[in-house]
Amino acid sequence: MALLAGVLVACGTPRPLGERPADRVAVPTSSVHYRTFGSADALATYLRWQPGAPRLLSAHRGAPSPGLPENSLAAFEHVLNVAPALIETDVRPTADGRLVLMHDETLDRTTTGTGRLDATPFAAVRALRLRASTGTVTPFRVPTLAEALAWADGRAVLMLDVKRDVPLEALVAAIREARAENRVVVITYTLEAHRAVARLAPDLLVSATTETRADADALLASGLDLSRVIAFAGVGVPDPAVVARLHGAGVRVQAATFETDPEALARADASLYAPYLAAGADVLATDHLPGAAVAVQAADRRDRSRR
Repeated sequence: MALLAGVLVACGTPRPLGERPADRVAVPTSSVHYRTFGSADALATYLRWQPGAPRLLSAHRGAPSPGLPENSLAAFEHVLNVAPALIETDVRPTADGRLVLMHDETLDRTTTGTGRLDATPFAAVRALRLRASTGTVTPFRVPTLAEALAWADGRAVLMLDVKRDVPLEALVAAIREARAENRVVVITYTLEAHRAVARLAPDLLVSATTETRADADALLASGLDLSRVIAFAGVGVPDPAVVARLHGAGVRVQAATFETDPEALARADASLYAPYLAAGADVLATDHLPGAAVAVQAADRRDRSRR
């Protein structure tokens, strides 16, 4: 699978590096699992749980693979050659308030730079290169949220893990400017944050943390619009009673598989996902997409054969 990567350079006088778009797949031609929705309402309908609804995958930090670093548009594009996954990514601000895709508070692990991201101006961040998980320097640069939202148009749904130092007003403004309401889910960790998103943008989809029965009961009693919610049951096999409670309200339940043996996951052993599926999780968040895709497809086939 070839990835067409390049830097878009304006005609005439070259712009400073910090002002150029990130290195990215310029004209995607090979990905086969694009998703697009006409509106936030259409996305909400798709993400609602109902009996027989197909299970979904979420590519954690874009499910980085050899040579394709986490939170890079090239990794996102590659995901869509593997499976029709939602793409989880992290949003943080630079020193001058530009919203970019990065998980860590510091630049050291994932880029050729050092120091805190929020103490580094965007132009300096853009001059850096992203590192793969092995530490190898790649050709790719840190994307902005705006670039990711533009890339996702007609291609994918982004689950935005918005870090605490990102003003929600700025996040919503970026989504509105890109007209990206039909392709984002905003991840929240508390009911307070969920309510804040709902006040600012009641049309947006939200991931709500529901790791315990008390969390699930609080969400169900909150008065929030449950038709626009995916529940996150935490890392590890979820409590089947919590899953059943949420499914009863039409809410999909996501579980993160990160606790499973990473070496076995890397071998794409689909059986490792069986406990999550048996507990009722219908969205699997994973760093290792191939095995999770096989497991989900097999579970869906079994369901269809029983109907």
